[in-house]
Amino acid sequence: MAVLADSGSNPDVDLLYDINGLAKDAPHWWDRVMEFVGEYGLLLAMVLLLVWCWWSVRRRGGEDAAPSVAALVWAPLAAGLAVLVNVPIRGFVRRPRPFLDHQGLDVLVSGKNDFSFVSDHATITMALGVGLFVAHRRFGLVGIGLALLEGFCRVYMGVHYPTDVVGGFALGTAVVLLLSPAATALLTPLMRAVERSPRVGGLVRRRSAPGVPVLAGAHRPAESEERDLAA
Repeated sequence: MAVLADSGSNPDVDLLYDINGLAKDAPHWWDRVMEFVGEYGLLLAMVLLLVWCWWSVRRRGGEDAAPSVAALVWAPLAAGLAVLVNVPIRGFVRRPRPFLDHQGLDVLVSGKNDFSFVSDHATITMALGVGLFVAHRRFGLVGIGLALLEGFCRVYMGVHYPTDVVGGFALGTAVVLLLSPAATALLTPLMRAVERSPRVGGLVRRRSAPGVPVLAGAHRPAESEERDLAA
């Protein structure tokens, strides 16, 4: 299929040069930081945010613990599914990486010789962010913010067009939301069964602390005290 953008007169390419141009003006150490953040750091941050959200939901407990944990389980499953859906999309569009068609880009990471549309990193991070939003609004907003930053980094690094990133955001969001009802219907009963298990129920809801034994003579029930006073 024809390349989606062929010249700098295209707004997609103009925005690519504008964002990637920031890398040329930045110090070398900052480019290395952006390379790590865009390639690995934000993916790791999304995983840690997912674990933090699970820990918070588990500690809070309540009747909505199982549905919330089910939504959290669905988030990485949806991200993986979205990447699989992207395989035929990339093969159909067959869009080369921007640095193969456009000169003067500052490419921060090498070895990117596969097709460009859509961005796997943008797809994964947005799927995780939207999945988090379904489970917990506050954590989800942070996750979506990290996904937007990931998209910026991919263009900054010179390995994706802006429309590659937008396509990844759309794909990740669509997979999470369109399949969420079916996933919730399957995963929520499973999480409720896990919650009832004496062995692994703590993965869904924190177990209540056992009661502290009352020392002999330290306290007597009110009824006993009343009987003593009556006597």
